[in-house]
Amino acid sequence: MTAVVDQACVALARVSGDDLRVPLVQGGTTTYANFDYAASAPALAQATDRVQQLLPFYASVHRGAGYASRISTECYEAARGTLTRFLDAADDQVVVFTRNTTDSLNLLAGCVPGDTVVLDIEHHANFLPWNRHGRRVVPAADTVEETIRRLIAGLCTKPVALLAVTGASNVTGEVLPLERLATIAHQCGARILVDAAQLAPHRRISLRDTGIDYLACSGHKLYAPFGAGVLVGRRDWLDAAEPYLAGGGAVRQVSATHTDWAPAPQRHEAGSPNVLGAAALAAACDALSAIDSESLASHERLLAERLRAGLSAIPGVDLLRIWSDSPDTVGIVAFSVDGFAPGEVAAYLSAEHGIGVRDGRFCAHPLLARLGLDGALRASIGLGTCSADVDRLVGAIVTLVESGPAWNYASTDGLWNPTPETRPFSTTDSGAGGAPCVI
Repeated sequence: MTAVVDQACVALARVSGDDLRVPLVQGGTTTYANFDYAASAPALAQATDRVQQLLPFYASVHRGAGYASRISTECYEAARGTLTRFLDAADDQVVVFTRNTTDSLNLLAGCVPGDTVVLDIEHHANFLPWNRHGRRVVPAADTVEETIRRLIAGLCTKPVALLAVTGASNVTGEVLPLERLATIAHQCGARILVDAAQLAPHRRISLRDTGIDYLACSGHKLYAPFGAGVLVGRRDWLDAAEPYLAGGGAVRQVSATHTDWAPAPQRHEAGSPNVLGAAALAAACDALSAIDSESLASHERLLAERLRAGLSAIPGVDLLRIWSDSPDTVGIVAFSVDGFAPGEVAAYLSAEHGIGVRDGRFCAHPLLARLGLDGALRASIGLGTCSADVDRLVGAIVTLVESGPAWNYASTDGLWNPTPETRPFSTTDSGAGGAPCVI
């Protein structure tokens, strides 16, 4: 089985940094094991290639007659079409390019004509923006079924405009039944928004088939870390709302006393857009579309099961879960290690083993509070993850529990670091007073 997983790792796609070597605090270097995909995924080769191809033609879009401008405009609008196909958007849904998921959700928050219902498990990006018109927080239960019953009560008590839910928890990776929730929301007279930042890199999504009204996701989690995101959704709310930003490109006509705003998507894309980011995101989506969805899910499932089994067998290691009956989970594993602060464990893994994980509260403070934790560790799996990486992580945690760290670690303002720190970090030369350049 290990050989099958490793072959899948190589065959799925090539990501930048898959051969990166990093320094160790005790001396020497090792190949970097990246378990921080849920924060930002490395770039797919197709995304970086698309940017390199477009760079010589980079120019302002939409109103330029020059050849480079025409090429840039074509690439930018073609990227919109790619996202429409990748997410299988319905005919009345439009693609608005943004900076990231947070930007997308804040944009939509200004368009919602009423209250929004959210769960208390959400990432801050899908929790904080809805205060503008009224936010109703529904506490999640210990099971998905009871959580859905609570959502129904929250939606049907009095009129609600929108149900905003995560596609996959950024802490535990647990997935909600989105098609079912879309049906429930519509039956209660509401629409549904899905924060797909963590779901889109792992699962194929059809807005048309699921009935999802609005979806937000980020390029930097979809293997295109070039600063672009998208909001995809029904046109009417977007056309009726005030523009997200007031400026050039969002208008049809301006006089000294009146502004005639353009319809969506241009209405919410004022200013010079991130052409390269949009092109990179489209290239990544094309690359992901070319991968068999079953192969993608199988690769992830095998590695996640291997990681969960390995961590569960270690005394003092607890895996985090929201629900006992989760129907599906993407490749995100959150855990704690008894007797060690999460930041100390993360620093140890990086400094002594060249392994990158995330620690903290993951911009989901209400969820961590529900779980009774001030912080935890998160290991997230992506296209570049192999079984050898999983075994390294499990082995490093075993060593920590059985023998403790080989180096000293201290926390300063909540940030854990090895003491002394022997690894170079600066990108300036040592003549400027910093560590030697490592790039």
